[in-house]
Amino acid sequence: MGLQGEWVQYGDHQQYSGYLVLPEGPAPLAKPAVLVIQEIWGVDPHIQDLTSRFAQAGFIAFASDLFHQAGGKPPQLQEQRIEDAKRFLDTLPPAAWRDPQARDAALHALPEAQGQAIGETLELIFAAGTKAAAYVAVLEASAGFLREYESGSRRRPVAAVGYCLGGMLSAQLATRDAELRGAVVFYGNLPQAEQVAQLNCPVLGFFGELDTRITDQVPAFAEAMKQQGKAFDYRIYEGAPHAFANDTRASYRAEPAQDSFAKTLTFMREHLTTLE
Repeated sequence: MGLQGEWVQYGDHQQYSGYLVLPEGPAPLAKPAVLVIQEIWGVDPHIQDLTSRFAQAGFIAFASDLFHQAGGKPPQLQEQRIEDAKRFLDTLPPAAWRDPQARDAALHALPEAQGQAIGETLELIFAAGTKAAAYVAVLEASAGFLREYESGSRRRPVAAVGYCLGGMLSAQLATRDAELRGAVVFYGNLPQAEQVAQLNCPVLGFFGELDTRITDQVPAFAEAMKQQGKAFDYRIYEGAPHAFANDTRASYRAEPAQDSFAKTLTFMREHLTTLE
């Protein structure tokens, strides 16, 4: 029959939404859980596919839709609007993505309504990092949901893995959630040195050599973790750009993507156990 993913509502008032995939085989609800945290594009087909891959590896896998609000997503963050924004960005060099002047110049070359719609979506997407505190609160609720979902009187162990925006949020969740078993960061901003003492679990990071805006943070973070006696393992892949693990984007690099996924599974199996 194959894996079956479904969208579920959760939270005290069913105000949150996420994509849940259970593993195949006997007693799937006795498995530990992986919380998959989205890129800036939302829980798009790529993130849904990644969630299924973790379920295929034997975990309950869940991707919380951080763009969902009570009643649904805002129009600017609907799937088609985001796909239009992706296609627009693909026409620009990566260095221009976060350059407002370069983006605006390209947007003004489009038909007015199209340029306005894409611009509105990009404004929200690139501002997502400023909403980290609110997103971490949603992720705390998501981890709690996973610990208790159909688990009886026992609490299921949970670890997090995030990509881009989600990589940053994975590490930030680890500073807030004392029960989190592990946090994996794919090319996301790392916590500040003063936050290291708050980290509650081992951290694993994967970075691209060419993604200097992110990768330049690694040495200082690694040293701060060492000084605090915290566990941080990482790999910087030679010649790899940002988002090298996203196989739907031009940035995809097969070897680092495959190697980092295999290492992530090893990390999850080391730090997660089945329900007792």
